[in-house]
Amino acid sequence: MKKVYVAMSADLIHPGHINIIEQACKLGEVTLGLLTDKAIASYKRLPYLDYDKRFIITSAIKGVTKVVPQYQLDYRPNLRELKPDYVVHGDDWQEGPQKEARQQVIDTLKEWGGELIEIPYTKGISSTELNNAVKEVGTTPSIRLKRLKRLLYAKDIVRVIEAHSGLTGLIAEKVAVDKNGVKVEFDAMWASSLTDSTLRGKPDIEALDLTTRTNNINDLMEVTTKPIIFDGDTGGKPEHLVFTVRTLERLGVSAIIIEDKVGLKKNSLFGTEVPQKQDDILSFCEKIRVAKKAQVTDDFMVIARIESLILKAGQEDAIERAKAYIEAGVDGVMIHSKEKTPDEILTFCKTYNNLDNRVPLVAVPSSYDTITEKELAENGVNIVIYANQLLRSSYPAMKATAESILKHGRAFEAQENMLSIKEILNLIPGTK
Repeated sequence: MKKVYVAMSADLIHPGHINIIEQACKLGEVTLGLLTDKAIASYKRLPYLDYDKRFIITSAIKGVTKVVPQYQLDYRPNLRELKPDYVVHGDDWQEGPQKEARQQVIDTLKEWGGELIEIPYTKGISSTELNNAVKEVGTTPSIRLKRLKRLLYAKDIVRVIEAHSGLTGLIAEKVAVDKNGVKVEFDAMWASSLTDSTLRGKPDIEALDLTTRTNNINDLMEVTTKPIIFDGDTGGKPEHLVFTVRTLERLGVSAIIIEDKVGLKKNSLFGTEVPQKQDDILSFCEKIRVAKKAQVTDDFMVIARIESLILKAGQEDAIERAKAYIEAGVDGVMIHSKEKTPDEILTFCKTYNNLDNRVPLVAVPSSYDTITEKELAENGVNIVIYANQLLRSSYPAMKATAESILKHGRAFEAQENMLSIKEILNLIPGTK
């Protein structure tokens, strides 16, 4: 029999997929190349179902003889290994992010006389509408909880933005841009203690109790599906941290980040301008062990935030702490800096990346914001957190509107800075 190769994400199976497989079966024996999570995430969102679940589903489809992993959007490695007579694909990849992959398939098949067969797009089926329908259904705590680790496996860098309300959660959930045919969006949300406190007009000194902080978490969870990383400040007393971890994990939060400082918490970007004391390494390692012991699932992550560069303790101290915290069981390390350039962060990365047991690395470029995500990823950073930009941008806009009303004695002049009343009524689903 002739050999036929069909590549698919197969995340949300619909009649269009079945039609392609049926057409492929008419040509010969079908091998289905199932794109891995990493391959899919390279050009669009992370699939709802992980590779193992999609493998079970596609293996059961009538007409599929064998399912093999396709590790990247590039078909060539699998094609050169299998040397199929035909590759069958829908005709919807002639434009967009897969256009280059299509041409590579055509060129590669010529090496042994193979042929690309393109099946007309099945009308009445919209993957975008299916995705939107899934989002409207929502998610569960367990699915959301697992998603951060899946993202870390699938993506070169996980992009996180702070969300301090249901409205900003919708921004994190829905805002996307097209960059060279690839949809770019945020992968997760950061529940920041700074923005939670500022929103309530209180100082960032761990003044908000856990119940108040989790109220914001609940607001986010009601309108979003993406994972949440919780800013745990110092973590408080180890005895209290146990309950914090259990509460967050039960809610479906994916990770907590705790910083290695003691005493009254001050914002790190003050640096040495205010009294701040770093915790003893052994003491903080014990706090890590307490947090890890408290969690129930393997999916929840405890991430240690190293303040050595903030407090001018130096690179050696930062690396020593990273080694100790990893040994104590952390799932990730966050390195922080208040410098205007990323130089000391990149110096840390160079040494850190050579550690035998390195865990995912987190960076928060609030002050050194000229560095790009691409540069961070190239230097080994796995998660980038935009920790306060939404709140910082909202305050000047609201202040300008208030000043305009005071200045003119009416609201007319402020209209250009605001959503229309119609837009605000249509913004939230179910308002009508």
